[in-house]
Amino acid sequence: MCMRQIRKLLYLIFSACLLASCYNQGPQTPDAWDLTEKQLDSISFFTTHHYTQNYNFVVNAESLPLSDEPFEMAFDTLYVVKGERLVVADIKTIPADSIDSVWVKVARDQMTQGWIRESEMLEGVSPDDPISQFIDFFSDTHLLVFLAFLIIVIVAYGLYRLNKRNAYIVHFNDIDSFYPTLLCLLIAVSATLYASIQMFGAETWRHFYYHPSLNPFALPLHLGLFVASVWAIIIVGVAAMDDVIRHLSGGDAILYLGGLAGVCAVDYVVFSVSTLYYIGYLLLIAYVIFAVYRYILYARHRYVCGNCGAKLRKKGICPHCGTMNT
Repeated sequence: MCMRQIRKLLYLIFSACLLASCYNQGPQTPDAWDLTEKQLDSISFFTTHHYTQNYNFVVNAESLPLSDEPFEMAFDTLYVVKGERLVVADIKTIPADSIDSVWVKVARDQMTQGWIRESEMLEGVSPDDPISQFIDFFSDTHLLVFLAFLIIVIVAYGLYRLNKRNAYIVHFNDIDSFYPTLLCLLIAVSATLYASIQMFGAETWRHFYYHPSLNPFALPLHLGLFVASVWAIIIVGVAAMDDVIRHLSGGDAILYLGGLAGVCAVDYVVFSVSTLYYIGYLLLIAYVIFAVYRYILYARHRYVCGNCGAKLRKKGICPHCGTMNT
């Protein structure tokens, strides 16, 4: 057998191996007809309530009372308190209960477990996941209103004082870097998208709340865009900080970063609240136009000093070395 025939034979064997390896038998999922009624009920409950047995919660309320049996009028003196972790042990539906037909059995340990209405439980717990608890913190309406008032007052006063000192401020007396402006725009867009998801995709947001992920490609499109915008904020934030430190000295850099943080905080509060009343969409368009216009008009340095090489916004006397540039 010549070398050409041996080579052909090897190619055929290799191709056959590749074709064999490409065969997919499909996912090994159980047949729905083989599931028990309890398993089907559990799957149905999960699709509507987004949690089921063995799901973990953390108690946020000061205390939650537990009953020995579901639908008892008086609770025993068994309580779980703030900070304790619970696991869902069982779920029952009791149509006779006019307050809440769903009762959940939760357990802290083998000795501490009992039943509680789902509505009462959900008001006092959050998923045992740091992302879910972070969402809880920033979804508190009272907190947003308080932060909105406090931040706007503090930032307005701070920007006024900085402007009096002719300090560098994003949107007003900006540095020659687009990263700070881009960071503000990203936070405004993310806050608008966050509020929009809560209004128009409440169920998908609720499922994300119970099963969060930081991978934008593993989520529905609107949730993936929101998570991607959060990652973009982190990346652009680091780039903006690096650029500020490179352009400004220590004291000016700290003042600029403080002002930038304040503007970002105002953007988050204003757009996350105003979008709930549909005003945020118009504000976002106006804000994008304003931010880009201010950067192009005031932040870009189009000229360079012929003597010291410093960047200049316009021709004339260089503020660094005093040379006249014409």
